[in-house]
Amino acid sequence: MNSATTDTIALGRRTFDSRWTKLLIIWVALLTVPLWLPLLGGYTALAGRVLVLGLAAMSFNLLLGFTGVMSFGHAAYFGLGAYGAGLTLKFVAASTPLAMLMGTLLGGVAGAIVGLFIVRRRGVYFAMATVAFGQIGFYIAYTWNDLTGGYDGLRGFAREPLHLGFATIDINNNGTLFYYFLLFVFALAVGAQGFMLASPFGRTLLAIRENERRARFLGIPIERHIWLSFTVSCFFTALAGSLYALLNNFADPMAMHYSLSGEIVIMAVMGGMRAFWGPLVGAAVFVVLQDYISSMTVNWMSFVGLIFVLVVLFFPRGLLGMLQRKDAA
Repeated sequence: MNSATTDTIALGRRTFDSRWTKLLIIWVALLTVPLWLPLLGGYTALAGRVLVLGLAAMSFNLLLGFTGVMSFGHAAYFGLGAYGAGLTLKFVAASTPLAMLMGTLLGGVAGAIVGLFIVRRRGVYFAMATVAFGQIGFYIAYTWNDLTGGYDGLRGFAREPLHLGFATIDINNNGTLFYYFLLFVFALAVGAQGFMLASPFGRTLLAIRENERRARFLGIPIERHIWLSFTVSCFFTALAGSLYALLNNFADPMAMHYSLSGEIVIMAVMGGMRAFWGPLVGAAVFVVLQDYISSMTVNWMSFVGLIFVLVVLFFPRGLLGMLQRKDAA
């Protein structure tokens, strides 16, 4: 065995060990949040918000980071997920799983339909089309007072305890149990995303991201794969939106506004859009900064924007992306 082969094997082992170490650190930190977060002055609901927005950012990153397509309208599907869950709890049935299912279906199916209209657009045209469709959803929610509550938002519902047959889990009155419920759903969602990206379909998305023209020459149906990526991304984003409604027992039109889409983009880019866990890191940084700085000034977004600019300038691969680059080196 020559030295080049030995070096390659050693590099592969270091990369494998590094990935498992990072994975272990992330999950230990998430599982022990209720223990160490209060010691730092935080609270469990803040960690729940990180999970929800982290899932939304990771879902969006399926499109941006792993397919190479930009969307500025993902908040629409996040908001539809929230409204779908809230309306189900308020008017259909007092069932948390059913509310999550209906919210996910509402946002995901809407994303699939929108994707059919915009899948042939590229670059700024695709991005602007997503904004246009997203704002249509926002104005419908804003003006349909009888159904959505208009500007005041949808109220009068609450997450319900989970009835498992052999036991009942009260996620409504126990913040710690609800956090672990969010973590369980988050784990299932990101596990599904990870398996998808490791599949031939996921590798095809990477090929499209790296060189769409070459991928087309290889016979890959580009539009179909981009539509599937967009649809899957919208389904997971709508799931995050349904969890957002359960977290706050509230849904409002601002959950569909393009400003939230911009925040989701910031989370993905800040954490590292080509790193699987990067958007979660970006969401944690963004949510914590928002909570801390907004308690001192109403102009918190200016400071967060400044930090985002500094990250882009000095860490162009994102916070987690730069760590992965160092490990690879």
